[in-house]
Amino acid sequence: MILNVPSTVGSAIELTYRELAGLTDAPGSDGRLLLAETLNRSREWLISHPEAPISTVQGRAFLAALKRYQSGEPLPYVLGWWEFYGRRFSLSPAVLIPRPETEILIEEALTYLQAHPRRRRVIDVGTGSGCIGVTLAAEIGDLIMVATDISRAALKIALMNACLHGVEAGIHPVQSDLTTAITGSFDLVCANLPYIPSETLRGLPVGGKEPWLALDGGPDGLRFVHRLLRSLPGLVSPGGRALIEIEANQGQVANEIAHSALPAAQISVKKDLAGHNRLIVIDRI
Repeated sequence: MILNVPSTVGSAIELTYRELAGLTDAPGSDGRLLLAETLNRSREWLISHPEAPISTVQGRAFLAALKRYQSGEPLPYVLGWWEFYGRRFSLSPAVLIPRPETEILIEEALTYLQAHPRRRRVIDVGTGSGCIGVTLAAEIGDLIMVATDISRAALKIALMNACLHGVEAGIHPVQSDLTTAITGSFDLVCANLPYIPSETLRGLPVGGKEPWLALDGGPDGLRFVHRLLRSLPGLVSPGGRALIEIEANQGQVANEIAHSALPAAQISVKKDLAGHNRLIVIDRI
């Protein structure tokens, strides 16, 4: 069905309620996000100006965005950005969409960095959009941050976000399969690597919508997590910390691998707000 081009803010929002009903639990909210991005206005402005006119060009652009969302493209990719830890990050289908669960990693990292003001060498392994590395660099201004990713396209997005938040001088992007192109050790190692088992991923809608490379953790989901944990003796400095995001059922196995790699380390598994195991914390003695 061909949709009429909306001529006012109010008619555009009404259209989203009709077209997105059943597709999302928040058709009005999602529609306002799309319209706000199209008009370069705030969502609050839209709510208070339903009678404001929309040009034909703007209306067509809004309909094009709405169609992309209806077709199954994730809202953050349609918008070209998503929020993480209070900041807006540019996105493309080359990178994973930041999740709120990852913010527990940020909190643990900041706790360590604030308690150790002389420890400033940090590596973000598998940086993707750069949401971890850029956030930490924005929160702690004197970090020396290395950001690795095997994807050149992802590194471009990460550097774009570093520039967006004014921390590009302290971030050093390196194309690398995990840390194979890296030498030296770090005070803080952060990683949100692919950790979904391949068979599980094939049955999830996200598998067809976000980059497979950023999601597929191999047969048991631990292919990359296992490799990184095994590399920690040469990667994390004595007295340093490693923070690695995991799937909910991987806590025990990841704990055992980490203990094997660093027998003297203090290791714990943190839960996310939903009560699921989400983060393995390794403090090297």
